[in-house]
Amino acid sequence: MPEPSESRVGVYIDFDNVVISRYDQLWGRGDFMRDRARQADTEALRAKLEQAKVDIGAILDYSSSFGTIAVSRAYADWSAPANASYQRQLINRAVDLAQLFQVTSGGKNGADIRLAVDVVEELYRLPDLTHVVIVAGDSDYIALAQSAKRLGRTVIGIGVAGATSRALMAACDEFTDYDELPGVVPFVKPEPSAAPATAAAPKRKPAKAGSAKASPTTEPEPDAHLTQDSATDLLVRALRIVENRGDEEWAGNSQVKNQMLRMDSSFKEKSLGYKSFTDFVASRANVVEVKEGAPTNQPRLRLRERG
Repeated sequence: MPEPSESRVGVYIDFDNVVISRYDQLWGRGDFMRDRARQADTEALRAKLEQAKVDIGAILDYSSSFGTIAVSRAYADWSAPANASYQRQLINRAVDLAQLFQVTSGGKNGADIRLAVDVVEELYRLPDLTHVVIVAGDSDYIALAQSAKRLGRTVIGIGVAGATSRALMAACDEFTDYDELPGVVPFVKPEPSAAPATAAAPKRKPAKAGSAKASPTTEPEPDAHLTQDSATDLLVRALRIVENRGDEEWAGNSQVKNQMLRMDSSFKEKSLGYKSFTDFVASRANVVEVKEGAPTNQPRLRLRERG
């Protein structure tokens, strides 16, 4: 398999599947359909959707740890209010939006067929695509995962816990629950009495040790330059991903910088006032630890333990 720097990744998101699964995971199985949450036509529903919001940045950041993202596409009916609120976030991350209108009264939009056709077509058209990331949970994608593997690609699955087919997990080379992605803040499911109409906020677990902030990935405003705080957040998220993907306690300096550039190509330490990436890291000593005794030309980094 090619080295990570040579790997090229295709990310395919069954967006309706993920949004519905996340909502049902938080508020109760089948509640998305029962609540008619797709229309988001009341304040209570909008509040519940907001609390079950999917962190697109965490999905794309994790996907970029396998290599350069060459294709990224999300499939949904973008005219539905529940999906429309994500459009700017997706566009800011250069994700193609594939419009799928509902074709049945039950809400099916044919995303599985359209997504599968696109993946197979692009595997033949883009022979340098080494990894396929399928963000979904339906068993409908088993045949797609198997086909991609037969064509020599590595298949990565991402799905919401409790709404993912075990057979799909088995068909992937690697599968990760959405809640386990670096940057996603886990939740404690609210008690039934606390969940409904008022859309009370779910209780949150403490942020993972070593994080600079308790909040998850945030999306910059369009055309915004990286600020000092957002650069720190980018560094922390990149280190989390590198640590999550690797077997070693310490990550290489260049490995971390490459991951940061995959996540945000606008990052430049000089524009932030630092002569080198090493100087940039040294200025973040409160969140990042540099290994003592490592060669000066090969610094090793890790997230600092928080007391």
